[in-house]
Amino acid sequence: MPRRHLPIPLMPNRGLLVATILLLSQLVYAETLRCQVTYGGETRELEAHPVSSPYSVPVQAVGSYFLFRMVFQKEPADLAAIRLYVFADRSTGPVPIQQATHPYPPPSHAGATYGFTGLNRVYEPIRDGELQYWCALSSARGLRQ
Repeated sequence: MPRRHLPIPLMPNRGLLVATILLLSQLVYAETLRCQVTYGGETRELEAHPVSSPYSVPVQAVGSYFLFRMVFQKEPADLAAIRLYVFADRSTGPVPIQQATHPYPPPSHAGATYGFTGLNRVYEPIRDGELQYWCALSSARGLRQ
């Protein structure tokens, strides 16, 4: 009796499959810098992911007068840091009014209410505006102190 050959279902390239799974798992567990920014009674959560060059990181408008920039750089090790910038958006162009640099990885402050940055308050003298922010690292969802 002749042997019948059953069709073999198409199998994806195992190397490609493994690489895809690893990539997806890194995306799920990748660190994210999250900052709670409050201005004019409204609080927003802004996010930043690690970048290889700080020069391409844009500013984000907060309200009508402040600009916020988050630079999260993990490599190379000698440049690893988290840099936070607040600008006043004036008619003549953005003017820096605060810059803070934190080491990466930031020191752990278990139980800290306002992440690794503490609560920051930045004042703009011309319009008498106040911007508050604090930041923490997150591995997937939610803030990690």
